[in-house]
Amino acid sequence: MSVIRSVEAPTRKSETKSKSKTSAPWQVVVLDDPVNLMEYVTRVLMRIFGHSREQAEQLMMDVHTRGRAIVWTGNREKGEMYVQQLHQAQLHASLEKAQ
Repeated sequence: MSVIRSVEAPTRKSETKSKSKTSAPWQVVVLDDPVNLMEYVTRVLMRIFGHSREQAEQLMMDVHTRGRAIVWTGNREKGEMYVQQLHQAQLHASLEKAQ
């Protein structure tokens, strides 16, 4: 006589992680250029990011004196959109992973 044994199906552990928790933040960096006036850069930063005049002027001075400034930090998709808007405004900008 044969014995029939029931075997349970293997269980799988579900390891789903939220995209926002696992992905590192990104930084939008504005780079210095010899073409755009400082007032223009200030106005662009105010318009695109909603920075106050004081904050935009400080970031513009960082770009002017240090050659670059981090103007925004967040998720990659929104950062790509901001870089595109800055390029359309004729500013040099890049997207980098936050350190």
